[in-house]
Amino acid sequence: MKDVGQRSSCPINLSIELVGDKWTLLVLRDIMFADRRHFRVLLAESVEGIASNILSDRLKWLTEHGLLTRSPDPAHRQKLLYSLTERSIDLVPVLVQLGVWGGLHTDADPAVVRTFRALDDQGSDGLRRLMDALRVRHICGDDDPPYDSDLARLHEEYDQSGA
Repeated sequence: MKDVGQRSSCPINLSIELVGDKWTLLVLRDIMFADRRHFRVLLAESVEGIASNILSDRLKWLTEHGLLTRSPDPAHRQKLLYSLTERSIDLVPVLVQLGVWGGLHTDADPAVVRTFRALDDQGSDGLRRLMDALRVRHICGDDDPPYDSDLARLHEEYDQSGA
């Protein structure tokens, strides 16, 4: 049954209605692959230059739709910490494939493209390890998890590339 406002009940349409705008995916990318989990960090380190009102709106949208949680940061109580949920971690394979596709068809940063290709080459085992590392960090709240090397490499490459 179609909800009011939905154009159709096609799963591709419903997915696009949920995460299909540019900023929503970029916010998820920055939290997922660059470990940017605070509003100010997401704003200041947005290479694409997201406006504060748009970032605020997207964080609210993602939280309301179960893709992020927000909680006081245990290290700094006056800051909010945004964390991925299982629902957003399930997007990892989709975003990795977007990274691979972008590497083939755009002028993307070669280091980041290599990481996405390496993840793709590892198949479901590599994606599962990456998703498990994200679960430990975001869902279990382990600030110092034994990082999966792919996740650590993604964080490092995003920091170095300015993406």
